[in-house]
Order: sequence, then structure tokens, then C-alpha cells
Amino acid sequence: MPRGKFITLEGGEGVGKTTNLVFIENYLKLHCIPVIVTREPGGTLLAEKLRQLLLDKESEAISEHAELLLIFAARAQHIQHVIEPALASGTWVLCDRFTDATFAYQGGGRNMKNSTIKWLENLVQGSLRPDLTLLLDAPIEIGLERAKSRSNLDRFESEKIQFFEQVRRAYLLQAELNPNRIKVIKANQSLIDVENEIINVIGNFLR
Repeated sequence: MPRGKFITLEGGEGVGKTTNLVFIENYLKLHCIPVIVTREPGGTLLAEKLRQLLLDKESEAISEHAELLLIFAARAQHIQHVIEPALASGTWVLCDRFTDATFAYQGGGRNMKNSTIKWLENLVQGSLRPDLTLLLDAPIEIGLERAKSRSNLDRFESEKIQFFEQVRRAYLLQAELNPNRIKVIKANQSLIDVENEIINVIGNFLR
């Protein structure tokens, strides 16, 4: 049985990942592709508990290194118990954020060394990398306005605007460094235009 494909959806706050994740899932199922949808941090019982710790803005201050290690601890569980078994069985995996988010949030937002993140990436993931990444990109003000209109802001969503500008720059740098894998989708268009861009990217990938 051929190995499944690993697709990730990336982007900052309020760019419409949740809505478009459902759209991509339905598009793949329409093409008779078996797919599971998961998220990071999260995806397993332990990883979801780590997610709660990471997002809780009422908890004790988390050091940057602790934050990074918690994220990769959750990722290690996620890969072993969800992602790898699915891919090995021929099922495609559609994941809301993966390691590009770590380069963006911890590398860009927290100014941590990319070499440190890269070392952990190799340690935890081995050769596993996404086959395709869709990066939803929108000006920071638009994304934050959408995020604020939703619900109570979590620990990351409560950061200052400079943090999100650094996150966005880091995401776009990742796209520049990995143009064959990361495809940038302009998320400040109408939803139908965003969906058409996604169809174009995934259609090319399927071919």
C-alpha cells in the first residue's frame, strides 16, 4: 500500500485556518482520498494536555526553552501515535500547524535560534517532513481583528503586535526557503477566492 501524504496548514492568528481545514478535508474526500484531520500542539491525550498548559495565560510564566520543549514533546507523541501510523496505512494526514509554526512562533516571535529548533526537529521527526504546506497569510491587523472577535484570547493570542509581525516575517521566510513545499495563500481575499487558490494548489499536488 502506498504511503499517505502529509499536508499541513499554517498561518498566524485569525487567517481562517479552521474554516479552510474543513474545506480541504472535504475536497480530499471528494477525490476519494482517505484522510484524518489533526492539530498541533495536540492530537493525542497527552499532547492535548500539553496544549492546555501552553495556551493557558493564567498559568505560571513559561520560559522560552520550556515552551519549545513542551511543543516538541507534544509533537513526539503526535508523530508516534497518530501521524506515522496513519501515513503508514496509506491514509493522508491533514494537520493544523506543524514545525513551520515552531520556526515562526518560537524562532520569529520569541527570537530563539533556528539552529536549536532544527536540532530538535531532526531529533524528534527523523526524516518526517510535510509533503505540502499551505500558508495562509494576511496583514497582522486583519488577522488580529478576526481573532479578537472570536472568544477569550489564549496565551499566544495575547502577545503584542510586534510578536505577530515577527511571526509573519518568519513564516514568509520559511516559504522563501522552501518554495516547492510551502505555497502562500492570500487569506485577506474573499472566502471563495481563498478556496479557489487552495483548489489550484492541491489540484496541482494531486496531479
